Order: sequence, then structure tokens, then C-alpha cells
Amino acid sequence: MSESFIQKMFADRIGGANFGKDTVIYKFEKIKRAKAAAKKAHPDVPMIDMGVGEPDERAHDWIVDRLAVEARKKENRFYADNGIPEFKVAAARYLQQVYGVEVDPEREINHTIGSKPALAMIPLAFINPGDIALMPIPNYPVLGTHTRFLGGEVYTLPIHEENHFLPDLDSIPEEVCKKAKLLYLNYPNNPTGASATPEFFEKAVAFAKRHEILIVHDAAYASLTFDGVKPLSFLSIPGAKDVGIELFSLSKAFNMTGWRIAFVAGQELAVKGLATVKDNYDSGQFIAIQKAAMVGLENPSITTDIAEKYSRRHSMLVDALRSVGFRVEKPKGSFFLYAAAPRGIRGGVRFDSAEAFSEWLITEKQISTVPWDDAGAFVRFSVTFEADDQVAEREVIAEIKRRLSDVSFEF
Repeated sequence: MSESFIQKMFADRIGGANFGKDTVIYKFEKIKRAKAAAKKAHPDVPMIDMGVGEPDERAHDWIVDRLAVEARKKENRFYADNGIPEFKVAAARYLQQVYGVEVDPEREINHTIGSKPALAMIPLAFINPGDIALMPIPNYPVLGTHTRFLGGEVYTLPIHEENHFLPDLDSIPEEVCKKAKLLYLNYPNNPTGASATPEFFEKAVAFAKRHEILIVHDAAYASLTFDGVKPLSFLSIPGAKDVGIELFSLSKAFNMTGWRIAFVAGQELAVKGLATVKDNYDSGQFIAIQKAAMVGLENPSITTDIAEKYSRRHSMLVDALRSVGFRVEKPKGSFFLYAAAPRGIRGGVRFDSAEAFSEWLITEKQISTVPWDDAGAFVRFSVTFEADDQVAEREVIAEIKRRLSDVSFEF
């Protein structure tokens, strides 16, 4: 059968005429295949999944109950467009209560159907062919994808342990700064779990003003902090609202991943630009979901309880990994623990990458993680593993320690 004419029609941004012919197997597909093979080879050994980057619990009863009520109301059936005013007001109050940030709910906030679509739409408001977006790596890859789709370029900033996983803004060449329009940041960070400091954000604000660059801070994990660390908003830094916008997701903070609700706040014109693009992409999230989400925003103690659970799990996981040779530090926020991958096992197999180690963990120990080889070889553990109570949590961590205790890792 001859090749369909459709094959020749694909846009260059997704591969052009070669779309679908790529034989490269990406890491998440490799992980999926390795897990399937491990389950087949060891059907009686449960897979411990430490790779899932989503909350392990559902939304709080208060939120679910509000949805049930609002979903039945006839007046909530309409398009929400760029968000109902009540949601924006609740978001503004949340920012003031949790972060001490003052914003105008009418002009400086806009709801989005999750933060991922917002991150995809922002370049449409700013990037022309040849423009540059600055992006730390490792990082959430969507941050750069749409800049490339639009003919822009992505200048990557490797983040390393010695710099506390903060990008070195001073290292960016002047000619790159002149063409740059966007600087993406994400703290607490996925995948490293690292937190930013007020001093770093102050430096970023000064950098953005000097080079006339818009900062886009993905604050998906900003409220998930512990051990005495208070949630930090980029917008709380003096001058930040002049040069940046910040995305707040209810997915992680309130266990609402599948609900798809978030909001962007900050520089008025930038928020308006996103809203203009968004107006041509969707008609807003279901009003009942927005009203249910308001319950979360009005009760930030829900997030405090969630963070306490993650903190407890982090402490146990750090102790377990240290006992088998890993050099790890408990993060100050998020549900991610970033660990340097071993080079091999004494007297045994060698690992030339984090991906190789991650596949070995799945195949030989039935423990799933996510590998990152962008700036050194690391694996990301997530403490969102399935466990119904603290007894089950301890059992999972003890099992990880038991499975890894019969080998001697070399780092």
C-alpha cells in the first residue's frame, strides 16, 4: 500500500514528512516497557512506583462536596470564558493569605484549565521566530516545546548541585540576552526538589529589568514546603510584578490533578496577553469546578496537611537511601527527591547513565523512578507512592531498604 498523502502534510514543528517514523524510544516509554517486563518476570513481587509525579490521594471532601452541589445548578452550565469573578477574588485572597502578595483580581489574575495549557499559550503571546526563551535544565520540557514550535530558540541553563540547582544568570552571553524574551523558573523545582531563595529571586528581578525579559515562574509546588520553611512567591519580591507572572496550580497543592484548574497572576499586560490567546483556545473551565476550587483556596490548611505527609515520607526515604549508600538531602519543598545515580555495583554491573540505573532498578528490584541525564546522572524519587496510612508508608520505605540492601553501590 502506498504511503498516505497525509504523511506529507505534517508541519515541520512536529517532524514534517517524517512524523511518526522516529525509531527513538523515549525514556518514559522505556520505563513503561521495563515495568511491564519486570511484572511479567516477577508476578509475585509488587512494583514500588516512586516515579509518579501526581498526588496519591483525591481532593478533600469539602472540595468534592462543593462540586456535587454546584454541578447541579442550572446557572453553572454556561461558558466561563476567562474565569468567573468569584474565582479571581478567591485567588487574590489566597495569594495575600499564603504568600503576602497583593494583586488586583480583575486585572492581574486569570484562571486557566491547568498550568500546562498556560505554559503552552504564553509563548504565543510573546515569541516570534528567532526570539529566545531561557530555560534551566533539567526541567519540565513543555516550557521549551512551544517556543520551538513557533520558530524561537531555547537557551538552556544547566542547574547543578554546587549551585543549589539555581541557574547561573551571569553566565548568559550578552548576545543571547538581547534576543531573549522569556525566562522560565520553577521553584520548588521539578525534578530536583530544590527551593529558591528571596536573594535569588531578587537577582532574577534585576536581571529581567536590565535585559527587558519577562519571567514566567511555574509555582506548582510553591505551597508544598516543610521543616519551618514558609511558602515563597516570586511575586512577593519588590519589583517582581513589573517583570513577571506566576502560575499557581491546584493540582499539587489540593490533590486536584485531573480537575484541571489553575491561575496566572502578575504583570497586568502579560496576564492580558495570555488571556487574549486563551480566549481563542478555550471557553473556560466548568464553572462548578471553579467554585469547588474556591473552597480549596479559602482553606489553605488543606495544603498544610498534605505537605506534612510529604515531609514525613521524605524523612523516611532519605534515611533509607542513606543506609544503602546514597548521598541525599531532604528537600525543603515539593514531593521530589533528586538522587545522584551510582556508577555501578561493586563487582557487578556498571551504569553509564541515570537511565541505565533506573532501568536496572525496575528490572532487578521492582522499584520505579524517573531518570534525568540533562545535567549529570540523577534519578527522581517521588513520595507520592500509594500508601493508605502511616503504617503502610513505613512498610513501603522498609521494603525499598530491604530490596537495596543486598548490593553495594559505587558512586
